[in-house]
Amino acid sequence: MAGYAIAPGAAQVGTLLWTTLGTTLCAASANSFNQWIEVPYDAQMSRTRNRPLARHALAPLHALAFAVSSGVGGVTALWFFVNPLTASLGLANIILYAGVYTAMKRMTIVNTWVGSLVGAIPPLMGWAAATGSLGPGAWVLGGIMFAWQFPHFNSLAYTLRADYSKAGYRMMSVTHPRLNARVSLRYSLLMFPLCAMLPALGLTDMWFLLDSSAINAFMAYCAYEFWRQPDAKKSRRLFFSSLAHLPVLLILIMLHKFIQDRKNGKTE
Repeated sequence: MAGYAIAPGAAQVGTLLWTTLGTTLCAASANSFNQWIEVPYDAQMSRTRNRPLARHALAPLHALAFAVSSGVGGVTALWFFVNPLTASLGLANIILYAGVYTAMKRMTIVNTWVGSLVGAIPPLMGWAAATGSLGPGAWVLGGIMFAWQFPHFNSLAYTLRADYSKAGYRMMSVTHPRLNARVSLRYSLLMFPLCAMLPALGLTDMWFLLDSSAINAFMAYCAYEFWRQPDAKKSRRLFFSSLAHLPVLLILIMLHKFIQDRKNGKTE
């Protein structure tokens, strides 16, 4: 939804609602396929053992039927009521998450980078829905979402590393804990130049640099503390800072875009 709101051009409520519905169904499909595949591993982890399939509250066939139907419904809605590009991105995300990321979790730590690609695609879908194409601003938004996921997920994975290890997942927090913290810091710092590209592209006013730098600095500080001495307290602090960071940042982008558009006479 933020990708749609930030993209240039006139917004249409109907298109936004169809985009939201289609994207939600695609996400539901990808997550359902993931849980259907990972039942034996979810049952071993305290975080996931209460999921419906893991506790046998739902038949695997029913879960598979829901995954297929929601995926077909989401892609179809996006294709006919939004545009083929948005639908293609939705389908690609289902395949990437359920078919690639899910398998890679038990093979290599590269899974985190693939999973971050999955998370970077929804704002591209919103932009594509609004414009029918993927301009430079779309890729910057995708880059912001991609980078944000490393401090967010790596801090969570550190807290859950015993669970991941027990279930046989190849996470950085399990196999390379120092790299896990270093990557968190690295991508937290990357948020600064990525955010600076938005006013450079004319999507926001220049004051966005100040606002975004303030919230980026707080998350980067939490990431630095986590990198300097990883422990459960610092990982939780970084995790919760990332939870606050993303909605605040997206709201700031939309606010400063609105200010920029008013200054340029694009809004009434």
